[in-house]
Amino acid sequence: MSTHRTPLLDGRTSPAAALVRDHTIYACVMGSRAFGLATDDSDTDRRGVFVAPTPLFWRFEKPPTHVDGPGPEQFSWELERFCELALRANPNILECLHSPLVEYADGTGRELLALREAFLSRRVYETFTGYALGQRRKLDADLRTHGAPRWKHAMHLLRLLAGARDLLRTGRLALDVGEDRERLLAVKHGEVPWPLVESWMNRLAAQTEEAARHTPLPAEPDRRRVADFLYRVRHASACRAAPPC
Repeated sequence: MSTHRTPLLDGRTSPAAALVRDHTIYACVMGSRAFGLATDDSDTDRRGVFVAPTPLFWRFEKPPTHVDGPGPEQFSWELERFCELALRANPNILECLHSPLVEYADGTGRELLALREAFLSRRVYETFTGYALGQRRKLDADLRTHGAPRWKHAMHLLRLLAGARDLLRTGRLALDVGEDRERLLAVKHGEVPWPLVESWMNRLAAQTEEAARHTPLPAEPDRRRVADFLYRVRHASACRAAPPC
């Protein structure tokens, strides 16, 4: 994990991009590279969290909740929005917190990473399976319209279901697919007949439902712990802007 920030942009930048450049607390790689599914043509998807200085919230025009860019395949969230989504068990946000490929984390970023378990709760069953159900509907629509699914999407749906099952079983979110890599890549390349893929999906869905009945995860996330962290970050930022505090 790096604690040295490399400038993301030159001096010619928008205010939103400057927030990412100057106030990022956490940055990681997501997508196929984080899942252990990267191939030679895989993109490098970068995700991050920035902390907008507290005085920016004292204006009528608030800082952005997220910034697309400034680099290619880069997306960042402001800390408060990121925490809100994580408390709701948003799959993309929770996976971002558990990326094995952390590129940058300052002291505040490391505090955020230390809070990973506070965001986890039994809500993940509804959010992960709800997202999976939406993707399954899209695959079924592709089958009706084109006679074949989008195999890459099928691969990622299988990955998501397996991750949700294991999270509910163990209380820990692991992104790397491990020994399932070759099977999943075979799905991506259309080398596995759809009935077998469909059977795999149904089996994972049933296993996930069973895991939800016995999960060690708490019923709700630790919202108070997260709120205390956010307050301390905002307070420290305000004190830096207008000492003494």
